[in-house]
Formats: sequence, structure tokens, C-alpha cells
Amino acid sequence: MGVPQSPRAGPGQGGRRRDVGHAMAAAARAPAPTCLLLLLLLCRGLGASSGPRTDRSIQLQQPQEEVSVSVGQTLTLRCSISGDDIAGPVKWLKALGSKNQTIYDQKVSPLPRVTRAVNESSTNLTIYISNVQVEDAGTYYCVKFRKGDEQDEVYLSGRGTKVLVRASPASMAVSGPEHRAEPGSSVRFTCTAGGFFPREIGVKWLKNGAPMTAPQPQVTAGQTNSYNMSSTAEVTLQAADVRSRLTCVVDHATLRTPLMRTYNLSNAVRVPPTVRVLTEPPNPVEVNKTVNFTCSVEGFYPDAVTLTWLENGMKANAGRRPRLRETSQGTFKLRSLLEVQATVEKNQSVFTCQVVHDSQSPVGSAVTLQIAVPAADRGASNQSLADKGQHLLSLYGLWIGLLLEKGIFGLVLFFLFKRRMQ
Repeated sequence: MGVPQSPRAGPGQGGRRRDVGHAMAAAARAPAPTCLLLLLLLCRGLGASSGPRTDRSIQLQQPQEEVSVSVGQTLTLRCSISGDDIAGPVKWLKALGSKNQTIYDQKVSPLPRVTRAVNESSTNLTIYISNVQVEDAGTYYCVKFRKGDEQDEVYLSGRGTKVLVRASPASMAVSGPEHRAEPGSSVRFTCTAGGFFPREIGVKWLKNGAPMTAPQPQVTAGQTNSYNMSSTAEVTLQAADVRSRLTCVVDHATLRTPLMRTYNLSNAVRVPPTVRVLTEPPNPVEVNKTVNFTCSVEGFYPDAVTLTWLENGMKANAGRRPRLRETSQGTFKLRSLLEVQATVEKNQSVFTCQVVHDSQSPVGSAVTLQIAVPAADRGASNQSLADKGQHLLSLYGLWIGLLLEKGIFGLVLFFLFKRRMQ
């Protein structure tokens, strides 16, 4: 049913007023003797009903128009009734749109959190609601019912008490991006809180303790007479943010001290590594010497990194796993050593240090091995080339001699054949 309305008087009083009105109107229209008779009868009727009528003396008082209470406290709803001799209970109802919820009923056991201020009192109908929650906000009515043949009917109703439940922000959190971003990227962070009342709330953002500029928070109505808040802040990430902290500060009338939640920017930033390959000794390298290739991987975050050595595109054995070290800036570095025997066959071979960081595309650095041939080897090599040249010249002379011999033999045969024909 809807919110009960308080009638101005009981049903008996309304009937008497209508009788008086009809009698006075009839007296005004009747002749003088008749008028006197009607007035006499009316006066007798009023005299006969001038005795005490208990239903006319019933008074229901609900003095509180608005009450504010904090979550967890005890709510007091005051109501008193006097002169009640009408059969029927008194109830406390909470308005819920077009329906009502019974909070207290004299005829049944009260709800677990509801108690009477004075048990068994017929005049004091004040109740207590302990451990108040946000859901308890609303308008409450103290209502006197009159017993009916089939169901009780509303007889008198208080004017209603609006209950405001002051609630502190709850479920506060700061969230960042789903994926890491590299330095120079603009990233959005969100601060949320919910279930608070009243609506007014203040939000500040700090980076490493210094205030930041941020838009006004968005406040929306939640369920059960409470509000929710969402605030965003934009941050351009830097490599130094590996050790930076982002703080959301929320202030509300229900709080003694502001609430704070902190987000470590190390959870949002990815700093890619710098990769270099060094050669010791430097190129060119004498044949059969041991060459040390050192891969230096520096300034990366997080520490999820995989290093692989390649020789001419094929995986090479790099020995033991390199040791990871943390720098003073909070980033990481490592070095990997690859030992190679500088044989003649490895001259101009390409050695690559390939690094995969945080499941990103590989990055790397490469160097070409150059082998220096000793002078004695170069002389022997030159002599060998000379011998090969002389051998080739001898072969060429032999072929030329054979061709000249065959040519001369052919010319002799031609002249002999021509002389015979003559």
C-alpha cells in the first residue's frame, strides 16, 4: 500500500459535523415555528453527545521530521499515542515506493535489530534500530491501525521521519592500465570508492607526494541511498618511474582522516634494454686466438629477459647463464660472455646477441669476426699463387703449340691437294 495519510479526525466526528450542517440548513429554510423546533432538537442532540468520546481524543505524535545517523550506530525513532481505546495494533512502516515494509508490529516479534524503548507501554511507541546500515535510509511512519473484519485498516498516521544514513566511502581502489607502457606514453589511472553518504566528496592525486592536476571526480547515485565516485588521472611515464608512486586521497564528511590508496608505477612501466656487443681482443684477430664476445644488456625493467647467442643466424653455445643485477635506479642489467676460437673457417662470421624483453619483439647487436693472416702465411700463399700461375702459363703454351702444329699440317695438305688438281 502507499504511504499512509493521517486523517483530520475520527469517523464519528465527521458524521456529527455533517448532521449539524444539515440541521442548520434545514432550519434556515423552514418557517419560524418549525425553525425553533429544529434548533431545540439539535441542541438536545448535541447535549446528549457532549459526554467523553475516546476516539475523538486519540492523539499520535511523531515529532522527528529528519534524523541523521552514521553506519553502525543506533537509530531512535520516536512516537507516542494517547487516548487510545481503538482495537488494533500500532506499527512502524518504512516507505518503499508504492509499497511499505513493516519494521515493527505490536502483534508479532520484532526484527532482530529492532527493540522497543519501553516494553509493553501503551503510550510510548519509540523504537531503536541497532547497527544501522546504508540500506536503512528512507522515510518511516508510525501508524495506528483499527481492527477490521478481514484486515486491519489505517486509522491514524504520523507525518513521517526521514532517515539519512551517513556512510563513509568503502571499497576504495586505484587501478592502472591492463598492459605495461614504455616511457613517453600517456597512461590513465582510476580511483574509485562507493557506498558513501552524503554526496559531497573530495579527491586529490599525488605523484611521489607532489600534487597533480586532475579532472573533477564523477559522482553517481548508487543503490540504497548512497553514492559512488570515480576519478581519473593522466600520467606520462618516464624511465625513472620504476620507483614512483601514485596516490589517490579521498576526503569525506564522515572521515576523521582522509583515505589513501597508492599505486606503484613499476606495475605500469616497461623500460626496454640497451644491447651492445664488445670484442676482446678487437678486430682483426690473429688466427687460432680465443676471442671473447661480451653482450651488455642494461637499463631494463621488469627483469623478465631472455638472451640468446647466434653465429651466422644459428644458435651458439653461450656457456653458463648470465647473472642479473639491479641498478641504483631500480632497473636491471646483465652481461653474457661467448668464447670463440678464431679459426680461418670462422673468418667473417657474424655473432649476434639477441634479447627478448618482457615478451616483446627481439632486439640485438651483432659483430663480424675478422681474422688477421700472419706474414709467413701470406708469403707462402703468394708463392703458391705464383707457382699456380706458371703452371697455367705452361698449359696455355702447350695448347697454343698444338693448335699451331695442327694449323701448319692443314695448310700443307691444302697446297698438296691443290697442286694435284692442277
